[in-house]
Amino acid sequence: MSQEHCYREDGVEWERVWTVPQAAVDANIDPFSQNAFVDKIGSQKGSLGDCFDRSAEMSAKRAEKRGGVDKVKEDYYAAYAKKRGNKKHPGQIKEQIGKINVEI
Repeated sequence: MSQEHCYREDGVEWERVWTVPQAAVDANIDPFSQNAFVDKIGSQKGSLGDCFDRSAEMSAKRAEKRGGVDKVKEDYYAAYAKKRGNKKHPGQIKEQIGKINVEI
């Protein structure tokens, strides 16, 4: 850190920028606890896409621990279908199409 904060290459002077890496990942969220998920996501900076990605990770962990079935997601799909006259959720349709393509 005691070095000069400039870098020269081909006559061009570049200024060095010292930052703290943002590589810390907290993987210790209980996938079965809604409150733990909300608390963790609420205290982090990030986009809505980051929230969706973390939610998908938690779903995958729940499915892994329960033999391939995420009960929370299945309950959500059932409530969605009940509320909309047995119409399937678009995510559920996408998953079923993906399973068919894998089997073929």
